[in-house]
Amino acid sequence: MKLEGHKRVSIRNVLPQIDCGRYPIKRIINEEIKIHADIFGDGHDKVDAILLFREKKKGRKSVNDWQEKHMDFEGNDHWTSTIQFENTGTYEYTIEAWVDHYATWQEGLQKKAAANQNLRTELLIGAEFMEDALTRASEENKKKLENWIELLREDEQESLAISDALSDTASQVMYECRDPNKAFYYDRILEVRVERKRTLFSAWYEFFPRSASPEKGRHGTFKDCENVLPEVAKMGFDVVYLPPIHPIGMSHRKGVNNATEAEEGDPGSPWAIGGKEGGHKAIHPELGTMDDFKNLVEKAKSHNIEIALDFAIQCSPDHPYVKEHPQWFKWRPDGTVQYAENPPKKYQDVLPVNFETEDWENLWDELKSIVEFWIDKGVKIFRVDNPHTKTFLFWEWMIKEINAKYDGIIFLAEAFTRPRVMEELAKIGFNQSYTYFTWRNTKEEFIEYLTQLTKTEVREYYRPNFWPNTPDILPISLENKHEPSFLIRLILAGTLSSNYGIYGPVFEFGLNEAYPGKEEYTHSEKYQIYHWDWHRNTRIKEAISILNRVRNENSALQTTWNIEFCDTDNDNIICYSKVDQEETNKLIIVVSLDPDHSQAGWVKVPIDLLKIGNPALYEVTDLLTGASYNWKNEWNYVELHPQNIPAHILKLETKKH
Repeated sequence: MKLEGHKRVSIRNVLPQIDCGRYPIKRIINEEIKIHADIFGDGHDKVDAILLFREKKKGRKSVNDWQEKHMDFEGNDHWTSTIQFENTGTYEYTIEAWVDHYATWQEGLQKKAAANQNLRTELLIGAEFMEDALTRASEENKKKLENWIELLREDEQESLAISDALSDTASQVMYECRDPNKAFYYDRILEVRVERKRTLFSAWYEFFPRSASPEKGRHGTFKDCENVLPEVAKMGFDVVYLPPIHPIGMSHRKGVNNATEAEEGDPGSPWAIGGKEGGHKAIHPELGTMDDFKNLVEKAKSHNIEIALDFAIQCSPDHPYVKEHPQWFKWRPDGTVQYAENPPKKYQDVLPVNFETEDWENLWDELKSIVEFWIDKGVKIFRVDNPHTKTFLFWEWMIKEINAKYDGIIFLAEAFTRPRVMEELAKIGFNQSYTYFTWRNTKEEFIEYLTQLTKTEVREYYRPNFWPNTPDILPISLENKHEPSFLIRLILAGTLSSNYGIYGPVFEFGLNEAYPGKEEYTHSEKYQIYHWDWHRNTRIKEAISILNRVRNENSALQTTWNIEFCDTDNDNIICYSKVDQEETNKLIIVVSLDPDHSQAGWVKVPIDLLKIGNPALYEVTDLLTGASYNWKNEWNYVELHPQNIPAHILKLETKKH
């Protein structure tokens, strides 16, 4: 260890950073990063610091290509600086700090001058500091320094010398001419992964393409899906997620309601991937051709929608991998392949891949090639099925490989499991993550969970995506419930989180029949084909359209991190504010948590946080209904009725002068 005793500054508690800098923090383009650090030196000398940042590049040779931004002293040895990046990519940042001898001298000079002490020697010391800086000065700064040095050495113009030496101009010149050899650097270089906006702001709509046919009894096709897209676009969704579109195995095919024996004509679960027609790089023949799929991707783009595919690393017993690569699976003593289990559940139609295989390198390469295959077909978003049941090292490697080669790829982790496991998946590269929102119901639970997601280190890497329902989950909050329950869960999902999604058209039709004793749909679409009236209008569908329009028009709803909960005097009413980064869009959201009864109460508006100019009287407009209200001071009264929209999204109106 090389000791450099002349470096007297300590840099501690640098935030944000994840696991001592092992993983990058996450931001989207133009999203602010506020860097915090405790910076201090021994004794009473003043210190100064800058934030260094640059784009990370492979094979970098130069160490002098850092950009810099001065850090601000906040008090008690705490310093901050804020940066943002206009382009996607991986960036590096660290901190440089030093003892600022000139600023220390300035402070002493000022005190001695105020005490009417003799300053002749003090001014000569200042001249010496400037002489030392000459060797590092630009031509413009050299002229300034030479003039000040001459002035400081003269006896006749002491007042002018003091004034010039204490000026902001002199401070800036000496800052620019500081000695880099006397600086101290933070002991690690940290990273931030800057991604496109859709990683933080998106509205997902999931549907089964095989149920897209307008004709009863006919298997849907990609061409049928094209006819569904206008309805999805009308509701305002920007991501359409399709369950697996691959051939489905025949062996141990599941029947209706997950029956272990399929009847003739049962289509099987799309997650039982692989048949005689092919595996993960093939398309179920009844859905159409590869050209049909690429046409669907292009058609979706014309509606400002991206197609997301399911990446499920599992195989039907009929998948080509089972014969071609038997070493990728676990074989039992009776000569059969181990199927998937989550006791007491059994998935006889699905074989998990064995990540402990000695042939893991070929397995990893093949799995990565699946993602690349569909990227080549125009897909940039993948919902990953149960990633927590595969090794973390694989995901970390694969996502890095994909990011190095392609820009803008999004991976959503569908992992409903233990918190530390879900967090690890986010750290190693997943852009979005499923959450426990589906099982949060009370005001206290929402506040606790959102505080954890947005006010702790988790905020730096875990981007939540809130789903009120999925094909696997009909939560208690919706089981056998009426329309208001769906409206409440919809508005909570779409305003608490900037990423949210629904499984439709089940959701907008308000379907809610649960399988007895389970949080699952009876007659699940996972095991049968449905015929839907895609043009059917419902009040829930109308509310979805309004909510997505409001989200697109209000930047305060396009991030999750700005939520601030507000006090209410009724635990059946939850209230929170959201303000955008520029502080130009200010919202107050009020939601009833009671789908059966009217609820009323008082909500406390955060006057200071919202920077309301005249709290004695201000106007708020409900973006869900268009109604306007004159509010006064902090506490204001609200009434929410389940037969109406049981929520307000109130925009604080600013007066135009």
